[in-house]
Amino acid sequence: MPITLYSVSDGPPSLAVQQCLRYLEIDYVLINVDFGIGEHMTKEFEKKNPQKEIPVLDDDGFLLGESNAILQYLADKYPKDQTLYPKEVKERALVNHRLCFNLSTYYRYISEHVMAPIFFDYKRTPLSLKKTYIALENFNIYLKNTGTKYAASDKITIADFQLVTATMCLEAINFDISPYHLVQQWYSTYKREYPELWGLVEAGMKEISAFEKNPPDLSHMIHPIHPIRKN
Repeated sequence: MPITLYSVSDGPPSLAVQQCLRYLEIDYVLINVDFGIGEHMTKEFEKKNPQKEIPVLDDDGFLLGESNAILQYLADKYPKDQTLYPKEVKERALVNHRLCFNLSTYYRYISEHVMAPIFFDYKRTPLSLKKTYIALENFNIYLKNTGTKYAASDKITIADFQLVTATMCLEAINFDISPYHLVQQWYSTYKREYPELWGLVEAGMKEISAFEKNPPDLSHMIHPIHPIRKN
């Protein structure tokens, strides 16, 4: 049976997994979950993921949530090379660190500043902006310290898939990242060297950009866990 990915078309974690599947040249079935009506909050979807979060991978009945875990699983089970998710302990530790950094800080802060105000009743504030700057500065320092082309090495790793999709959220709202020149250089290099993978991300970015101008109506969402903005 082919792999099935339950995904959101503009969801950064979902797009990170799609990039990995494309890079590894794995055939898969893509099922877009309708976030707008809350398909992920249904009892049916809860059977796939009790957290009711997206993405979810179904590999012949093996169900796995959490995009970081999915990326690690795919890279280990379907290896294409020794660079995407290195086996050497210290090299892998750096990749794992960047995945943790994205989850705890980078995408978290960017999402709070960019995504939450688009989709739910949250505001962009001086604090959310400051935290976004902190995330960018952190990443810029990591790139300076390693002196590598990509986030953890001179080759792309599964960490770059996550960090690229987080960064595209900023581009979607025309956020200027140029003061963080190493981040900007890394981001531009990825686009240039992996145009096919970037194409997946860019499609999601365009959706987010459109929603920034015309926020979606989520008033019919099933059991929302965040306060719904009144349009």
